[in-house]
Amino acid sequence: MSTGSFGDYQRQSRSTWNLVRTDHPIVYPTLGLTNEAGEVAGKVKKIFRDKDGTISDADRDALRSELGDVLWYLTQICTDLGITLQEVADENLRKLAARASRGTLGGEGDGR
Repeated sequence: MSTGSFGDYQRQSRSTWNLVRTDHPIVYPTLGLTNEAGEVAGKVKKIFRDKDGTISDADRDALRSELGDVLWYLTQICTDLGITLQEVADENLRKLAARASRGTLGGEGDGR
């Protein structure tokens, strides 16, 4: 299958589309989490693009605010899934320690 134009692509790609139901309590906070994480990334990008990586007190305050929003959405997802933030933190430290012991902190893939 090839496309001659974006119009062709748009028509052909529709054959692989189907409606996915998203009426679950974790959908909204997951979208919020990604949005807020994007806002954090955007602020960091501008610090390096516009300020040569110098982080001002105002930048730190803005990042603290956005990170608080990230934390709020993460907390809501955990609550809806019946997972505590402590469980998330503990599991993350176990995973990182195991990777460190295997020398696989760098690299790609969940199973490294």
